[in-house]
Amino acid sequence: MQKARRRVYDAIVVGSGATGGWAAKVLTEKGMSVLVLEAGRQIDPKKDYRMMTWPYEIKYRGLAPGSVYAPRQPIQSKCYAGNEYSSHLFVDDLDNPYTTPEEKPFWWIRGRQVGGRSLTWGRQSYRLSDFDFKAASRDGFGDDWPISYKDLEPYYDQVEEFIGVSGSVENLAQLPDSRFLPPMAMTCGERMLKKSVESRWRDRRVTIGRAAILTKPHQGRSACHYCGHCDRGCDTHSYFSSNGSTLPAAAKTGRLTLKPNSVVRELIVDANTGKASGVRCVNQITKQDFEEYGKVVVLCASTLESTRILLNSKSRIHANGLGNSSGTLGHYLMDHMFQISVSGIVPTLRGMEYDHSDGRANGIYIPRFRNITDKSPDFIRGYGMQGSSGIGYSYQHAKQHRGFGSDLKKFTREFPNEVNFWLGAWCEMLPRMENKVTIDSKKVDAWGIPILNIDCQHSDNERAMAIDAFNAIREMVDSAGFRTQFASNSPAPPGFCIHEVGTARMGADPKTSVLNKWNQSWDVKNLFVTDGSAFVSQGCQNPTLTMMAITARACNYIAEEYKKGNL
Repeated sequence: MQKARRRVYDAIVVGSGATGGWAAKVLTEKGMSVLVLEAGRQIDPKKDYRMMTWPYEIKYRGLAPGSVYAPRQPIQSKCYAGNEYSSHLFVDDLDNPYTTPEEKPFWWIRGRQVGGRSLTWGRQSYRLSDFDFKAASRDGFGDDWPISYKDLEPYYDQVEEFIGVSGSVENLAQLPDSRFLPPMAMTCGERMLKKSVESRWRDRRVTIGRAAILTKPHQGRSACHYCGHCDRGCDTHSYFSSNGSTLPAAAKTGRLTLKPNSVVRELIVDANTGKASGVRCVNQITKQDFEEYGKVVVLCASTLESTRILLNSKSRIHANGLGNSSGTLGHYLMDHMFQISVSGIVPTLRGMEYDHSDGRANGIYIPRFRNITDKSPDFIRGYGMQGSSGIGYSYQHAKQHRGFGSDLKKFTREFPNEVNFWLGAWCEMLPRMENKVTIDSKKVDAWGIPILNIDCQHSDNERAMAIDAFNAIREMVDSAGFRTQFASNSPAPPGFCIHEVGTARMGADPKTSVLNKWNQSWDVKNLFVTDGSAFVSQGCQNPTLTMMAITARACNYIAEEYKKGNL
């Protein structure tokens, strides 16, 4: 009996989230056959999206702590989106363990399903600038990216034109404008803050958030209807997710194969050519091993998972992990310092009629203003701020009251309609060699794959930045006449901002980096890594838009080089 001939794809893409979806779209549209491997299950929007689910339709009415509704998710349930409505879109922490030094917690928030975290991300979409790509040249710390803003600009354009980003033009050098859909409207409290801040500080700007949420029909997708529950999945695909945008575009070519429940263990390297020839996987459900083969491999598994795969891909030639000849693989982990914030009420707006603004899944943004034209004596780099002001519908206040029956109804109907606000900082973390991940060879996950040890903490520079950011927030809200009721100057552990980047950095020198300027492994020429692990430095902007842009750029290069026979 003749042995079945194994299929060899033009490219294997590991991961189906924001970057994996983009890799699939670009490569299939360029004529390549692509296999996308996703560690998690396929999504059924009818069952998994709970955009219109009422509290009475779920067991604990959305009021229980994570220890009650998600006992196997002690880390995931800390996330605002990992709630009772959406906990099924986050991983099981017990099946997916990792270790940290006792004194250095790291809260790793993850999603394993088709679409990954593109189903639950906050959709804030900001371009980096040469203040970020060339930061080392400005302040002398670390290394510049091997690319500039001009190199990435056309790919930012390409991504934005497809996914749709709403926002307003501001003409700021540190925050390049995007190709915007119409901006969402600011609320009364936000306009008050904008007027106060911009009249007092010439270097500060308050703008509406730039969000990958449609404000008009776009690319066959409907405009947002402002239900306010984006973290539960979007039935109308009005926000960007790979499920609603890039994966369908790739499938339309007829050249996409999507294989869920495929947990990648390691990459296969051909001993004769030195090139990657495929991947070894474990079926998530049956736990049976299998292999898939491709002529190009693109890792888009998420920052730490891609690096974990590389570190676990050891061989005689690659004793310290695949693509690690520089010794930098796993190092330079970053995540924004998070939860430096204040919140309270806007006294002058008390009693304002409910304005439905709590359905707008967006807020305001204050771009970085430190170390732009001035030079802080206390820290390098900078921070941006995000926040909002609005009034919640009365039922939200009812759960704060202990009354029952007519007493509860009276309280709910006559609640004085306080207008709330909050404002927080996203502080850049410096790329430092000592912030790293390694393989904990003594422990494995539910599929027998060695797990990560994550060793990461904030530095004196981030702590000094946080003090400055906290003081700046206080002075701005005070100047607007807002009344602070809660203030936090204690940052969350790294990881909790869910903006982790670094660990497989790009660079101009193979001795100090893992990837070249095309996201191509210096050591294995047909291996590419295009998710957040490729970042050289972080900036203070949300990273997902940049991840998608570098993926689009790398995959255009892959397609060209593949046609030439160079891979």
